[in-house]
Amino acid sequence: MSISLYRTETIETDGTEMAEPTEQRNELTLDELFRQLERMHTPEGYKVEIVEGAVYMTPQRDVHWQTIRRIVRALEDRFGMDVLVTSDVRITFPGEGNGFAPDVAKIADDAEKDEFGRWRHQDIEFIAEVISKGTAHNDYGPKKKAYALAEVPVYVIADPYLGRCRVFTEPQDGDYKLDLTVVYGMPVDLTHTVAGITLATDDFPRD
Repeated sequence: MSISLYRTETIETDGTEMAEPTEQRNELTLDELFRQLERMHTPEGYKVEIVEGAVYMTPQRDVHWQTIRRIVRALEDRFGMDVLVTSDVRITFPGEGNGFAPDVAKIADDAEKDEFGRWRHQDIEFIAEVISKGTAHNDYGPKKKAYALAEVPVYVIADPYLGRCRVFTEPQDGDYKLDLTVVYGMPVDLTHTVAGITLATDDFPRD
């Protein structure tokens, strides 16, 4: 696989966002592109992802982290401290140039890393993303499609700006058959899914 790189760095500062596209002539594989990014200076507190061949840098705000923390805690309460959960760890997903670092990803207990030392998308049971203003379109668009193509059973989007969660289940043919919206303050019942948890959203922070 090769990527004709059209690089977009999306940087949010004080509620604003800036996007400066820069075309590059050379074609890079996903691994080569990540190696180049590792040699570049990434501002502290920013997460770097590649979505459909474009590079996105998004800040990790307090609201963002506090939401992630509550979701991870719910998984640990249900499955114990040894549950395989990652946050901001690179995983390659189906599609052209998709190297995502999900905010929360639960991995099957019997999963093993691939020959490159990375988790495989085939072993992911649950993903949660927390909306950032500059990259919300990714969470609802190409990421949702990639997660469905990867047949991730449960995908939750937490939106601190609107105060609601979107819950996607039953992946099929590159989309999710079921789409449920739950406002903050109501429980997100996932006990009927492989995630096996109920998310209490009463104290999910809002932005």
